[in-house]
Amino acid sequence: MTVRIAIIILSLLLSNLTFAQTKVVKTNSGFQLLRDGKPYYIKGLGGEVNFDKMVEVGANSLRTWGIDDAQKVLDEAHKRGLTVMLGLWLQHERHGFDYDNSDKVLTQLNHFKSIIDKFKNHPALLLWGVGNELDLNYTNPNCWNAVQDISKYIHQVDPNHPTSTVTAGLDSLEVAHIVKRCPDIDIYCINTYGDIANVPDNVSKFGWKGPYMITEWGPNGYWESPKTSWGVSLEQTSTEKRQVYFDRYKKYIEPNKNYCLGSYAFLWGAKQEYTETWFGLFSKENKMTEPIDAIQTVFTEKEILKPAPTIRSYTLNNKIATDNIVVKADSKNEAVFNVELLKNMGPVKYNWRIIQESTDKKSGGDKEDEAVEIGGLIKNGKSNQITFLAPKNVGQYRLFVSVLHNDKLAYANIPFNVIARDINDKQAKAIQFKFTDMKSFDN
Repeated sequence: MTVRIAIIILSLLLSNLTFAQTKVVKTNSGFQLLRDGKPYYIKGLGGEVNFDKMVEVGANSLRTWGIDDAQKVLDEAHKRGLTVMLGLWLQHERHGFDYDNSDKVLTQLNHFKSIIDKFKNHPALLLWGVGNELDLNYTNPNCWNAVQDISKYIHQVDPNHPTSTVTAGLDSLEVAHIVKRCPDIDIYCINTYGDIANVPDNVSKFGWKGPYMITEWGPNGYWESPKTSWGVSLEQTSTEKRQVYFDRYKKYIEPNKNYCLGSYAFLWGAKQEYTETWFGLFSKENKMTEPIDAIQTVFTEKEILKPAPTIRSYTLNNKIATDNIVVKADSKNEAVFNVELLKNMGPVKYNWRIIQESTDKKSGGDKEDEAVEIGGLIKNGKSNQITFLAPKNVGQYRLFVSVLHNDKLAYANIPFNVIARDINDKQAKAIQFKFTDMKSFDN
């Protein structure tokens, strides 16, 4: 009787197994992703926060880069009907990992075998991301052999979810390596920003004949942006980014559905990377920023009822960011930030800050320390116009400004270079302005 009860319980458990099957199928015109037999086009976001807002903006999937908190992420996604591209973070050569060390490679493989076994039947799982940007600053193509070993194991134990691997941009050499060394990769994934227009043509021209996805996309990267005369990159404003997200989706992602199975916009969250605002779709205070309106528009094809402010102009001493603005230490300066409020539904709050140019700039999204904020220099910080004193210390800085309206932020920054005062310059007044932070200004 005990054995019979155990068999019945096991049968009930198996019958309640709710994992969904994801398949890549060949069509007459290309490829298609199916989930439980139904077409599934990925409208994705890269990040593991603000799940309810993902649903609100029309996303159906999210991407992780690693398996930290994987159980929680998968569970929270499933509660909301979201799927997950679960990333398996393989170690990078640029961080010291040696892909010629067979013992370390085997240890890594066995680790991910246990992860795959653990999560392969989770109902939120959509596909596996085996490694992210292993090609960044690498010299040893044996890393692709490790990708293959993990992908092969996935196909052995999990026939219900495709495999993928992600490269930093699209390069013919990397495509050739993956085609040759990774026959168990089902979907080629590309992280691309300013070069996204070239991906649809190049992915097949470089030798990949299967389906692909854009697994990071957004504004121009700092590495592909114009620079000041002192060598720091100019960041697009939130309004420019909003247009970029809209245009790149409509021009280079959506029209290529026959081969591009979908995308994951970057970054659904906040992150210090070159600046504190470069890629994050949320502020440090977890406020939604203007570019999210574009993502919601392309995902839902509906009007935004409470849009973010739109920037009309931003000047420092009547100059714009491309003017290579130089000021003298301790000098008095002025800045003006003009915005358009498309729906006037409440108070407007401005926030101005002077931030020293980051000295902890890395590559590949590696963790960076926040840049130092210089307080006590800004006057009239509650309005769209301010007067401020330049820092006393020579060096490179940025004047950040944001405006909060409809609980969404528009933002911009202008780099400026502080040089020493001439011996004949008049002594600056010994005055220190009160630092202001997010004080309301009624428009």
